[in-house]
Amino acid sequence: MSHQELLFMPATTAADLIRKRKLSPVDYVDAVLEAIEATQPTVNAFVTVTADAARKEARAAEQAVMDRKKLGPLHGIPVNIKDLFPTAGVLTTYGSAIHAKTIPTDDDVLVTRLNAAGAIMVGKSTTPEFGHNGHTTGPAFGMTRNPWNLERTAGGSSGGCGAAAAAGLGPLGLGTDGAGSIRLPAAACGVVGLKPTTGLLPYEQTSDSFFNYAVAGPLTRTVADAALMTETIAGPSPLDPWSLRAPQLEPFAAKPANLSGVRIGFLSGLGKSTDDVAANTKACLKALEDMGAIVEDVGADIDWIAEQARTMYFGNLNVYFGHHMDQWRDEMDPLLVHWIELGRAFGTVDFRKAQLARSRLYRSIQKLFETYDFLVSPTLQETAITFDRTKDMTGSWADGWNACVYPFNQSGNPALTVPSGFGDDGLPTALQIVGPWWHDTEVLRVGAALESARPWAHKRPSLAAAL
Repeated sequence: MSHQELLFMPATTAADLIRKRKLSPVDYVDAVLEAIEATQPTVNAFVTVTADAARKEARAAEQAVMDRKKLGPLHGIPVNIKDLFPTAGVLTTYGSAIHAKTIPTDDDVLVTRLNAAGAIMVGKSTTPEFGHNGHTTGPAFGMTRNPWNLERTAGGSSGGCGAAAAAGLGPLGLGTDGAGSIRLPAAACGVVGLKPTTGLLPYEQTSDSFFNYAVAGPLTRTVADAALMTETIAGPSPLDPWSLRAPQLEPFAAKPANLSGVRIGFLSGLGKSTDDVAANTKACLKALEDMGAIVEDVGADIDWIAEQARTMYFGNLNVYFGHHMDQWRDEMDPLLVHWIELGRAFGTVDFRKAQLARSRLYRSIQKLFETYDFLVSPTLQETAITFDRTKDMTGSWADGWNACVYPFNQSGNPALTVPSGFGDDGLPTALQIVGPWWHDTEVLRVGAALESARPWAHKRPSLAAAL
């Protein structure tokens, strides 16, 4: 196979070839590391590249295949880990000068599970400082650029994961999503991103285990890869109370997607899309209808609590990171500093009212699932924006960059973003598919059905030609 075919091969295919001794983990990891080195000066998807360790693990993985040992589901598959997850013995900066020399002694539970499944970490992918921003840029590492157009944002805060997947720098990325941080970069970069049901994947890195709306999840090029990765690392952890009652995930491949009679509610009032995004969304809805789904415009008058969600977000940034300001202010991201200062303006009553609004939103969304099996919307209202527009995203969330995504962090529902086509500027657009709590597999199946009807994984950014 060609070098490009190897780099853009789905993880499901690569894992099968490795098990059959038709693909060398050493060759595979070498190809990915070479591509990372070639794109770092332009795409800048990684803070740390663990080349030596990855090659050592690849050699061990290959020997295990030759010795016919029992292999994990991700044996020999390269993965990047967002730099918000602790990795034992590997620099973990959280995108911040504050942690420029932090080397954890222990792995995050999800990193442990990926290792146990045979995945090989090739590096730590970029994130804005403490994952605060919907665009991946910061004083510590510069800008992570969109592989489809280097003058556009890769989104954030899992921007390194999204850019890596789009550029062929390994098929799997582990990201986080507190207000769209998986779905935004996946949409901007034309890949797949799953924000699971809160608790499906244990998230031990949150500062507040009980008042949590952030989750971990995969960024990949195919829906099947996202499903495989999710199945591999799902399961409870005693350190995440949300995960303790999570049901066992139904296997993705247990049955084919059947959309006959499936009721889908289109959230037409969520965000204001550009004409090209709207046209691609309409084409996706038509494809779902052609497969038997019943699609209706949701006319429910829902308060999406944009300002209250903003209050909670900025207020939490102050609580979580404001204590760094006295010592580190001049070395922190100016936007994070600004948002912390905004968060300091909110009082206890403001914050508690916002929390109560979250409960109202949760109930409004769950009420929709009495009528609909799934909800859909554009993921982003426009294609990836230019860097000059990313400098301050302080305005209302009602029509902002993350207008379509943050509500489902607040409600906890699983939300998948899949490519929907390309805009007039040649950049990807995306559709978001939302399901009831714990219906992650069913959401993935709808995404797979759309992937089958409107294929996208074979499409690659022009920079791939040089790899």
